[in-house]
Amino acid sequence: MLCLTNITKKYKEKLALDDVSLELAPGIYGLLGPNGAGKSTLMNIVTGNLKPDGGQVLWDGKEIKSLGAQYRSIIGYAPQQQGLYDAFTGKRFLAYMATLKGISKKEMPEEIARVLSYVNMTEAANRPIGTYSGGMKQRILIAQAILGDPKLIVLDEPTAGLDPKERVRIRERIAALAGDKVILVSTHVVSDIEPIAKEIILIKSGKIIDQDTVEHLCGKYGRVNGLEELYMRIFEEDTSCAD
Repeated sequence: MLCLTNITKKYKEKLALDDVSLELAPGIYGLLGPNGAGKSTLMNIVTGNLKPDGGQVLWDGKEIKSLGAQYRSIIGYAPQQQGLYDAFTGKRFLAYMATLKGISKKEMPEEIARVLSYVNMTEAANRPIGTYSGGMKQRILIAQAILGDPKLIVLDEPTAGLDPKERVRIRERIAALAGDKVILVSTHVVSDIEPIAKEIILIKSGKIIDQDTVEHLCGKYGRVNGLEELYMRIFEEDTSCAD
């Protein structure tokens, strides 16, 4: 289980996160909020890429800063098409990421083959990443995120800029990962997370304003017709600056 307790983060005098507390058991969680709500900051703190100014992040009751390299083996992170090397082939990129995750050379070929197959990228594995479509780049990012079978997976805008068919493919691959894993997905494409999320986390101006199932959330806010309508009702007047 992932637990965030009273997390705060400031940039100069601006509060990016204000006393954020969450408990995430295995399942898929959609993180929704407008630009500037604190989504990027929250995800960077969860991944250990950013230190909070206050509060604790716990994995199975232990602070992530005390877990060190062990936490890096537990977590998989797919940013928004960042950190890709266009000259690398898909397979070489995965080998590089597997090395960073501490996967042994003996286990590496089988593990790379497994994740390539999972995202349906086996045939493109020896092509340079620079020749990939947007959807293929998203799939190779998801592939590197699931190297080593992590228990915590963080996905930042996994369907951004993709055509409808590719978005469905990515959504199906994310849904299939659920089970014993905690999966946190930040997205602006509300329709992509609605069918697969265990719960939705709503964040605004650095505060968690609600966390519940889609059904319960839609009932709470005047019986809106679906998550997209709910999103518009809650966030349409928000004019915060970027994360």
